[in-house]
Amino acid sequence: MSFGTFRHLVRRLPLAIALATAAPTGFGEVMTEAQLKAAYLVNFLKYVEFPPPRTTINLCLFGRDSVGLHLAAYEGKQIIGRELRIRRVNSPEQIADCQELFIPETEEARFTVILRWVDKQSVLTVSDGETFTRDGGAIALIRTEGRLQFDINTDALSRANLKVSSQMLRLARHITGAAR
Repeated sequence: MSFGTFRHLVRRLPLAIALATAAPTGFGEVMTEAQLKAAYLVNFLKYVEFPPPRTTINLCLFGRDSVGLHLAAYEGKQIIGRELRIRRVNSPEQIADCQELFIPETEEARFTVILRWVDKQSVLTVSDGETFTRDGGAIALIRTEGRLQFDINTDALSRANLKVSSQMLRLARHITGAAR
């Protein structure tokens, strides 16, 4: 490994560690995929710039998902200086106060409708559905090659008036959209 490659890996390491860190587990315990997804959802909030600061950050869950139970461990924690709140939502009115909205792959048939609900709102949309970024969502959590990775749609981020850090863009598996 060349020094340049090593230096590149070291620079990416803090974000990679942050994105792969979940709620505390016991020593030697293996994290489940749902725990990893919960950790990614929380850590994405640290690398996205949202318009006007609020006193809380609302991470909202739509539909039946496997991560809600694991997100409970993060409830009330400080994320970028604001208290994290986890909420379940099921209508456009409830989404208005969300900074991040997780839509599980079980809701794939409704992606288009739900994304219309948040169109032009500053809501980071995330799903574990493989087609999510192609359907207009911002971030898709994808299981590939035995690990969890993510794709980013920069057009969706622009429509939501959100800015993602260059560190996070470098870690993405695929980036789609004009603003790379």
